[in-house]
Amino acid sequence: MAAATPMMQQYHDAKQACGDALLLFRMGDFYELFFEDAKTASRILGLTLTSRDKGENPIPMAGFPYHQLEGYLAKLIATGLRAAVCEQVEDPKQAKGLVKREVTRVVSPGTLTDDALLDPLQNNYLAAVALPVDLQAAGALAGIAWAELSTGRFFAAVVPLARVNDEIARIGPVECLLGDEAEFKLHLPSKAVLTKRPAWAFAHDTGASALARHFQTKSLDGFGFTEDDVPAIRAAGAVLDYLQETQKTNLEHIDRLLPYRSGQSLEIDEATRRSLELTRTLRSGSREGSLLAAIDRTATPMGGRLLADWLASPLTDKTQIEGRLNAVAELAHESSLRDDLREQLRGVYDLQRLLARVATGRCTPRDLCFVGRTLASLPKLKAKLTARKSTLLGELEGQIDLCPEIRAQLESALLDDCPLLARDGGMIRGGFHADLDKLRDLAAGGKQWIAKYQAEEAARTGIPNLKVAFNKVFGYYIEITNSHKDKTPPNYHRKQTTTNAERYVTPELKEYEEQVLTADERAKELEYDLFLKLRDIVQAATRRLQGTAAALAQIDVLASLAQLACQRNYCRPVMTEEPVLQIVDGRHPVLDVIETQGSFVPNDARCGGDDGFVLLITGPNMAGKSTYIRQVALLTVMAQIGSFVPANSATIGIADRVFARVGASDELSRGQSTFMVEMTETARILNTATARSLVVLDEIGRGTSTYDGISLAWAIVEHLHDTIGCRTFFATHYHELTDLAGTMAGVRNLNVAVKEWEEQVIFLHKIIPGAADKSYGIHVARLAGVPRSVNERAKQILAQLEQEHLDSDGKSKLAVKPKTKRRGDLQLTLFAPEEHPVMDKLRQLDPNSLTPMAALQLLSEWQREVKAEASRTNLSLTPLNS
Repeated sequence: MAAATPMMQQYHDAKQACGDALLLFRMGDFYELFFEDAKTASRILGLTLTSRDKGENPIPMAGFPYHQLEGYLAKLIATGLRAAVCEQVEDPKQAKGLVKREVTRVVSPGTLTDDALLDPLQNNYLAAVALPVDLQAAGALAGIAWAELSTGRFFAAVVPLARVNDEIARIGPVECLLGDEAEFKLHLPSKAVLTKRPAWAFAHDTGASALARHFQTKSLDGFGFTEDDVPAIRAAGAVLDYLQETQKTNLEHIDRLLPYRSGQSLEIDEATRRSLELTRTLRSGSREGSLLAAIDRTATPMGGRLLADWLASPLTDKTQIEGRLNAVAELAHESSLRDDLREQLRGVYDLQRLLARVATGRCTPRDLCFVGRTLASLPKLKAKLTARKSTLLGELEGQIDLCPEIRAQLESALLDDCPLLARDGGMIRGGFHADLDKLRDLAAGGKQWIAKYQAEEAARTGIPNLKVAFNKVFGYYIEITNSHKDKTPPNYHRKQTTTNAERYVTPELKEYEEQVLTADERAKELEYDLFLKLRDIVQAATRRLQGTAAALAQIDVLASLAQLACQRNYCRPVMTEEPVLQIVDGRHPVLDVIETQGSFVPNDARCGGDDGFVLLITGPNMAGKSTYIRQVALLTVMAQIGSFVPANSATIGIADRVFARVGASDELSRGQSTFMVEMTETARILNTATARSLVVLDEIGRGTSTYDGISLAWAIVEHLHDTIGCRTFFATHYHELTDLAGTMAGVRNLNVAVKEWEEQVIFLHKIIPGAADKSYGIHVARLAGVPRSVNERAKQILAQLEQEHLDSDGKSKLAVKPKTKRRGDLQLTLFAPEEHPVMDKLRQLDPNSLTPMAALQLLSEWQREVKAEASRTNLSLTPLNS
């Protein structure tokens, strides 16, 4: 450091300010990296590693041209790194000595605004989790806040600590902030980055004050926050602090903080989101193959992101759901209206992200041009929405602000094809600004001035062939042929001799030349100033334009759902508060799209009331049990976002929670086996489901021994039926469970129809009432190529095992539910015998046929059980006289 040059000292100061981020240090037309940053960048970006100050202690160095910044930033961010951009904030031509440089922003996955770095269809949330002081305290609450810098949306919520990871799964942040000393295991989405922050960043007083200053309010009461929302404010303060620290620019487009309340949306836990593949598939983690990809018909990126939000947080309020369904119905029935709206929406650009770049000072001339084009498409779109039957469509029409004055200025000022870089000029229309037009004429060579000057000099000197010309070596000059050389005026200064002529310059010509040579720079500076004024005009209208953008996104989603309903022949669901499901000819919304038209077999789903509320589905592997139960859950989710559903008819009771445990997975990184994960997720369902919930379970208990698995599955079904009483679809290979339908009023058996023909098994994929008579597992094994001898032996073992759990009447021994003994049930009195199974046996015996030995044996059995109960309850008994 002591021997560092002034520029390297400047580098070290900037590096210290940006912490662990890679420092991209602007030097002329290049961004340079030094020391360990250079080695890292060389490895990740494929840059040539060189060195500066070659000698005993060379400094590793790597760099790239300044115009390639976005591409290299994308590569760095994709690897989870942060990058600090250190710009020259002073014109090198005007600098006196070392050019001044400053870190203008720190780029991380959660702070992106550039289109080149963002997925247009995916939200790019930065989240923060504020943990309670005591993680073990009963009822501990945490705060979660999440913001999208690229659109300005900002939310905060208070959630039980146990639901933090469920909320993180719902939000899907790309970066999450957590206290640097926090000992809490966050389950982040794939490729998401965890950023540790100092504890003071989560302080309530600091956060509340910073938020109030940012929103220019005295408190956050006006946004709907109360004294109970302290954890949410702590998390929101941490988000704002991080954005201010990294962006070092205006964040006015983040103009409100919205409270997110549990109960306002359908609760879907982390495991259920994975099982149902709402927005990402289990196998690849990609959007392709998910429910979101199957139903998305949006015309704009804004609509695509909003549809993902709706799927992440379906509604639970019947009025709001019906409002969306009414709008979708109107657009579905009026095809010309729907087509016109979608046509206009195709001319709309991503206004939300354009406004974010305007507000942060990072917009380009092309961005402003796109804002103007978007505004130009609004009048026709708004006109189509007037006098609509749907209340929601009418409200959205009122939220569209045409901003005609902004549109007029942008259209009159900007060229149709604007460049990306503002400082390069070439964005302002001719005729918009008189001084700019003059400078452009000069920069272009001023043909009119040159022609006029040439004519005047020819007349004054009497040299008819006098010519004014230009070359890069001498600039402007006057050329006189040798035949007229003697007429050369004295104020002409000879510059060059050629074969047939002499070339001269004059003071007047040199002065004009200087004006021409600087005109281009002055024109670019003037254009940049005009660009900044246009940017400020748009920025001043950010709030109005954000409201318009939000309305356009909703219109796009509603029109998209209507288009989907018409394309795929969906029906409008009847929504009810009753816990029922009545679906006729329902289809899986993803497979219905993926498979060949008409090849998917539709099925009914009837649950609730006389149809029972716990449905046990049996049948062989590959027959479609998992598809069927997933289908039921997906149709419920679709209905609660306000979408039509793939069925002939559907009545759907609004659920408060949806739980799905489908498929096997382990969590080796968390030290959990497949069976432990299965039981953990099942435990959560049993502990948190309510009578209004929808539960779909697949093959519960298969991760352990057969008898353990059957026992657990049996007990789980009993708990769902007796204690919770919720709508349940339970797919299983344990045929023993079908006996529950004979002992529990709300249990019904369904099975997947199978056709046997000449020892062949044909899966019909049709769900029918009743229990399957066999599992066909051995048949499937034979189809898979298991040797015949193994299959034959398996049949023998199966027959023996099935016989062992049947009683003398051929009924399952498991179906008899024993009475549960409770502490205090033991009744020691001489006046009334305790209710006990042994006493029941005694009462049922015929006294005339009872032998003394048989009676003594029963009394001895009773005595042993009474002694055992007394031992467990620490009671003393007088010995019973046999």
